[in-house]
Amino acid sequence: MFASRVKAVLGPTNTGKTHLAITRLLAHSSGIIGFPLRLLARENYDRMVAAKGERNVALITGEEKIIPPGAKWFACTVEAMPLDRQAEFVAVDEIQLCADADRGHVFTDRLLNARGLVETMFLGAETIRPLLQRLVPQAEIESRPRLSQLTYAGPARLTRLPPRSAVVAFSAGEVYAIAEAIRRRRGGCAVVMGRLSPRTRNAQVALYQNREVDFLVATDAIGMGLNMDVDHVAFAGLQKFDGHRPRLLTPQEAAQIAGRAGRGMRDGTFGVTAECPPLADDFVHKIEGHHFEPLTTLAWRNSALDMSGIDALLDSLAQPPPFQGLARGNDATDHITLEHLSRDQEIRKLAQGRARLRLLWDACQIPDFRKLADESHTRFCARVFRHLAEDGTLPTDWAASQIRYLDNTEGDLDTLMARLAGIRTWTYVAARSDWLKDATAMQEAARAAEDHVSDALHERLTARFVDRRAAHLIRKLDEGEENLLSAVARNGEVVVEGHPVGHVKGFVFETAADAEDEEERRVMLRAARRALREEIPRRVAAFEAAPDEAFALTKFQRITWKAEGDDEAHEVAKIKPGTTPEKPVIEPIDSEFIDGSDRERIRAKLATWFDALVARDFAPLIEAEAKAAEDAELRGHLFRLREFLGLLPGGTEREVTPEIRAKLKAIDVRAGRFALYIPEMLKPRPMALRAQLWALKANSAVPDLPGGGLVSIIPPRDWPRGFGATMGWVQAGPALVRLDVAERIAGELGHLTRRAPAALPVDVASRLGAKADTLPAVLNALGFRLVSPEPLAEDAFGPPAPQLVAARREDAHRGRGGPERRDRNRPRRDGAPARKAADGAPADAAPADGAPADAAHTGGAEAAPAEGAPRTEAAPENREVRGPRGPRRDDRQGRQGERGGDRGGNRQGEPRNGERQGNRDDRGPRNGPRADGQRGGGYGNGPRRDRRDDGPATPRPVFEPPRGKGPDPDSPFAVLARLKLGKS
Repeated sequence: MFASRVKAVLGPTNTGKTHLAITRLLAHSSGIIGFPLRLLARENYDRMVAAKGERNVALITGEEKIIPPGAKWFACTVEAMPLDRQAEFVAVDEIQLCADADRGHVFTDRLLNARGLVETMFLGAETIRPLLQRLVPQAEIESRPRLSQLTYAGPARLTRLPPRSAVVAFSAGEVYAIAEAIRRRRGGCAVVMGRLSPRTRNAQVALYQNREVDFLVATDAIGMGLNMDVDHVAFAGLQKFDGHRPRLLTPQEAAQIAGRAGRGMRDGTFGVTAECPPLADDFVHKIEGHHFEPLTTLAWRNSALDMSGIDALLDSLAQPPPFQGLARGNDATDHITLEHLSRDQEIRKLAQGRARLRLLWDACQIPDFRKLADESHTRFCARVFRHLAEDGTLPTDWAASQIRYLDNTEGDLDTLMARLAGIRTWTYVAARSDWLKDATAMQEAARAAEDHVSDALHERLTARFVDRRAAHLIRKLDEGEENLLSAVARNGEVVVEGHPVGHVKGFVFETAADAEDEEERRVMLRAARRALREEIPRRVAAFEAAPDEAFALTKFQRITWKAEGDDEAHEVAKIKPGTTPEKPVIEPIDSEFIDGSDRERIRAKLATWFDALVARDFAPLIEAEAKAAEDAELRGHLFRLREFLGLLPGGTEREVTPEIRAKLKAIDVRAGRFALYIPEMLKPRPMALRAQLWALKANSAVPDLPGGGLVSIIPPRDWPRGFGATMGWVQAGPALVRLDVAERIAGELGHLTRRAPAALPVDVASRLGAKADTLPAVLNALGFRLVSPEPLAEDAFGPPAPQLVAARREDAHRGRGGPERRDRNRPRRDGAPARKAADGAPADAAPADGAPADAAHTGGAEAAPAEGAPRTEAAPENREVRGPRGPRRDDRQGRQGERGGDRGGNRQGEPRNGERQGNRDDRGPRNGPRADGQRGGGYGNGPRRDRRDDGPATPRPVFEPPRGKGPDPDSPFAVLARLKLGKS
């Protein structure tokens, strides 16, 4: 029997060592190969299945066992290699890990003890050559050069990294931050971490390999044999935490990671990025030339364990290395767990005998995937051992409930990865078929839970760190914009390479709403330019041919255009004040897609549209101006009306004569009490355009206008000062009354009260839209007042007197020209006191019910009674009571002296308060009876009017019988005369 051949194939990464080992493995009738990672074992298992068939290939890892009955070739993790099986070929990959302080003792044991019947092969780096030659002197050593060149590219920013780059960080926080930055700037990346399950890691690698993303962010897990199409490796840092302390990477470790760049015959590069400082020259030289210090010691732990007792087992684990070149590494997790459990007396009692101690050691070897740095893993191992020692198997309901609890896809990335670690622990436990009654069911449940959570984790990673649209667009843009497939839909949506990137709104492109940052928007804009170069000229042509109905003004002084097929209108220009109100300046909105000539075409189209809008809505004003062009008296008024866009607030009585008012009315212009205006300009469309131009001049947004058909409104709080009057609303107390309504009602009331107070029309309040409590204030603002009617006497019967309305006279006491009113409160010529009202108040006292002070003077009847009829008084309190007189001279002379005043030096009848004096002869006779039965002292015939002619006539109350019919026998004077005659 010839001795087994031992061969070591050494060299840097990308030398084809693993490919050679798989080829040799499958060339033998049976074989076992050990890999450092479960992921690598699974990857090569799939390759072996493809070559030899599923029935002939087995997979053995700590968490997964697929062992067909006729399996001949085994892909395993190094720890799970079934060394009790006889195989022609045995191989161990990454044998340089013998020097790892935590796991190295397992690799060293395989180096020293694992042998194939025909051939044994060790694969690794050149650094292990001296020790391998010393420990395995019979080994043949073959060195293999790297198939491609590895070159240092220096530092680069994340935004400048070339496609097909892998960024390496050494903590989860750094990985997340860098992945997020790459997603924002480069469209996304795949994420590979040691904490990911093989299923999740494979799915993330597939994202990268399928070119859905061009970047990969990973921990140093990618340094162990992951075969990917990486062209550049960038280090985001050079410090890692090795499970015990932070430390710098060695050149050998950095080369293992950097060697992922450049596969096959394709050269690769490496460098630094983010906050990582540039690499030192000697560090770079070692990586590029693969010149590393050889290993001086390998980790070792005694594999010949003493199972006679717990203390003996611990002593055998602590046994020193048997010869030079080996050293004890860090205590492994199983050793630490055993030490903790050895202090538990209950565990010691249960671990009596070799079988029980072997069972305890197996329980201590359950991997601590969670790495919580607390006693939870120790307690878990103790519980597993107790169940196995006392019951023989683990409780099925406990195992099932734990797996169901962990099969939960809610939570963030770290939560899902923590659940995966727990599931992997139960997957390892379920793989021990002798620990569970229904191990197959538990294995299936654990595998289903792991797949479920792994898929959820992959989806969360992809959703967080991959923008498929941006990644695809960036890749296509890098290939050349000429190859982009792009189109613009009828509704303005821009689609590039099947991805919606935004909308064209008018002539401005807006990126899609789901673009999260400026970098992503920049990518979308860059991709959209190809389609918009052809779309914008077509839109400008459609804009010029659009009907007027497609354009509109907004309250913020913008012009919108609703293109055919668009769902809504979009802003295309803004307006600014021009030389005249109706000629604003139109400026198209800035857009990088329209040049100077297109802007002018847009501006000209909008200027034509705006002129047509003004001509249509201001047609009544334009027509009136044309009619007044030949009349010099009207041109000035129409010019001012044009300046104020058809409505000039303010009264016109003093400025417009009756003759001009009639001319203005003939051309549909009204010179009213409250404004000079054109009634047609109060309609909604002219009013809306006037509001737009008013707001433009005021540099404000257009206030909201009330709906059509309203007669009065409460003044809106947001209306600027003067806006209501400009829009045709008259301030009437607490309300605003529409101008035409105010003019109409004020004209009707003025006509009714032109001579005297009149009954208030019953429909005034409803026509003004006013409530009863606000009507007095509204009428007062319009120039009228309410007069309270006289209540009926207690013994009188009949309907109540109607509410009266009268013209408001604020200066009633100053404008009266009659001598009687001037002399009423003066001393009588005969020395008698001034006349008083019946209640003792002065005759000119203010009326009751809060009416204005001149109510006493305007409360007379509407017209003088017919001759011979009794005179009617306005109110009882105005009735005069004459005092006793002295001896009468001549009745005619007495009346003349009493009412007419002294014609000589007496100046009581002199006009006051600026009242104009006329020729006394023109005013008619002052003495003697009037033609209508009234006394002398008035100006001409008929009831007296205020000298301003701005209110109704105000007849004086007269309390005497008509002249020419003899004295009234019931008058006090007749009674006094009879008494005198009787005495005489």
